[in-house]
This record gives sequence, structure tokens and C-alpha cells, in this order.
Amino acid sequence: MTELLTLDHFASWILSPLLGLYTLLFIVRIVLTWYPEAQGDRFPFNLVMVPTEFLLIPVRKVVPPFGGVDISPIIWVGITTLLREVLLGQQGLLRMLA
Repeated sequence: MTELLTLDHFASWILSPLLGLYTLLFIVRIVLTWYPEAQGDRFPFNLVMVPTEFLLIPVRKVVPPFGGVDISPIIWVGITTLLREVLLGQQGLLRMLA
């Protein structure tokens, strides 16, 4: 109890909301691809574009757009969902360590 930030607190208060937020941002990013008139450098779209773009750039280099459709946000939704389940799920690694 004397430790300020235990593994359980880190998992439940920091990592879980962060992965959940990024999953939501990537889903919004997928929806925004349906609207090409949405400009990523303008408010409110930049609230979604800026925090996710640095993660999408390396994926786009490996997996180029398929048929003109950028699938990198879909890949990141899968990655964040998988990480959340493997680390924080009912039998996740961080849950078992705590």
C-alpha cells in the first residue's frame, strides 16, 4: 500500500483508459475516411488526426492503401483491442501479475 503507483493501479487507471481512448480515436478516424471533405488540419478533426497520425505512418509504409482505401486505422483498432485484452482482460497478463 505504500507504493504510489502499483501495477494494478497503472493497469486500471492509466493503461486501460489510454487503450480505450486510442481504440475510439481510430474508430472515429475510420469514419472520417468516409468524408473526404473533412480537413484534418482544422478543428475538431485535428483532435483525432494529431494523436493518431504518428502511429499510422509506419503502418502505411508496410501496408499501403488497398484500392484507394487506407486500412491502417483498421489495423490499429485490432492492435489496441488485442493489447487491451491480452494485458488487461479477465485473464490478462497484468491482471495475473497483480
